[in-house]
Amino acid sequence: MADEAMKTDVQLPVATDLKKPRPKKAPELPILERRNWLIHLHYIRKDYETCKAIIKEQLHETQGMCEYAVYVQALIMRLEGKIQQSLELFQSCAILNPKSSDNLKQVARSLFLLGKHKAAIEVYNEAARLNQKDWEISHNLGVCYIYTKDFRSAEEQLNLALQLNKHDLTYMMLGKIHLLQGDTEKATDVYKSAVEFSPENTELLTTLGLLYMQLGKYQKAFEHLGNALTYDPNNFKAILAAGSMMQTHGDYDVAMNKYRVAAYSVPESPPLWNNIGMCFFGKKKYVAAISCLKRANYLSPFDWKILYNLGLVHLTMQQYASAFHFLSAAINLRPRMSELYMLLAVALTNLDDADNARRSYEQAVQLDESNLLVNLNFAVFLYNQGDKKAALLQFQEMEGKVNSQVDSNINTEFDPELVEMAQKLGAALQAGENLYWSKPGKDSKTSQRSSSSKPSSSQQPLGTNQALGQAMSSAAGYSKSMQITAEPEADVSSAPSPPTVDPGEPEPEDEDEDEVEETAEPAKLKEKKSKPKAVAE
Repeated sequence: MADEAMKTDVQLPVATDLKKPRPKKAPELPILERRNWLIHLHYIRKDYETCKAIIKEQLHETQGMCEYAVYVQALIMRLEGKIQQSLELFQSCAILNPKSSDNLKQVARSLFLLGKHKAAIEVYNEAARLNQKDWEISHNLGVCYIYTKDFRSAEEQLNLALQLNKHDLTYMMLGKIHLLQGDTEKATDVYKSAVEFSPENTELLTTLGLLYMQLGKYQKAFEHLGNALTYDPNNFKAILAAGSMMQTHGDYDVAMNKYRVAAYSVPESPPLWNNIGMCFFGKKKYVAAISCLKRANYLSPFDWKILYNLGLVHLTMQQYASAFHFLSAAINLRPRMSELYMLLAVALTNLDDADNARRSYEQAVQLDESNLLVNLNFAVFLYNQGDKKAALLQFQEMEGKVNSQVDSNINTEFDPELVEMAQKLGAALQAGENLYWSKPGKDSKTSQRSSSSKPSSSQQPLGTNQALGQAMSSAAGYSKSMQITAEPEADVSSAPSPPTVDPGEPEPEDEDEDEVEETAEPAKLKEKKSKPKAVAE
């Protein structure tokens, strides 16, 4: 016991010696940073007013030398929309701590928000020299390069960011680069990798579904859109895209049920009302279609697709002056689209303005590169006007497009009514004996109507096959293949009967489009309705 007591007596001075240094360490805490924890606490609670008051007091005590207080004040100003003031404060942080990559990243971010992309690239490069393994720097550099149209550098930086750390947003931006370059296949591969990495991201699933729609792989498109709706039943883009596919295949009631769900979340969406209008159009409820399209036009008066659809519906209702009005407005917004000029020619033909109809056809032919209907319709129009020589030239040009498509295997199936009309016109012009037509498939999807042209007094008129183009909404694509109906004789004095509708699909993207293919046909011409064909853009 005595030995233990002696040991205790020996240890007591040691314990006393350990306590002595503690008071000496307290003054070593930097006074500049003593309120940082409180600033951080109020900032993450989004109590910005209290946070700013504490920051003001802290900066007053430290004479503006507290880096963290200045940093958080700059973040708050950016949230309030004061980008220039936040830039100046972040620059102050960079001066206080020039070796911090975080400060330079925030300076570059503010420059980016101000639209100074080249200056932002320079600052990001400087930050990258301080920290070469920060994926966020590489990602943001890639985004800046996209805005400066340097897609090659952007792709390199985004791939580097993926090597450092895979992230959904990086995949999306990389896919966007390929889409901007028109490389749909590469974009699809990128989004497939993204979905494998993040299978529950609804935006990735929706975008991949839209890309599959554009490539014509409707089964895969429907699977991915269905998965997106499984994770988020109210996903607006996925609903619009899936509804567009149903609408394209004639399931108007099912599509309308989808659109009802979307209408709760986005009741003022122009593409939504555009698609609803074209559903009514497909069900031949033209007044309801015009009401919905007028609402879409009110919400987005400069959307050429909506104006285009309004032109189609008015042509169907034989209101050619109104159709001319909307189609002219669409042409002003989309002056390089040949189908619009073709539709305008339909309206002008029915308004007995053959001269301007001819000019409209000539403009459509000048702009068109692959649409058979432009040349065929123009040829029929010229034949009905008695200009057989010019009609033969257009017919021969159509022959060249047909043979080119067959040789390159772009399109080996043609609508039987298009074939029939071409054969009738070829017989009338004593041409087309060597024209190759592949056997049309059973499920020809697009439908077109023919519209009457003013005949010459010396011959029986042919019905002019007018392709009433295609309109798109934000969740559907654009179909480049169109087909028409053809009949032998048209009574010019009778008004054309309503055309059928082919709603299709969005822009992304769009980031999302709907398509409709129509034609106007004279009353005596036989109407044949075929299934619509959806093509995604």
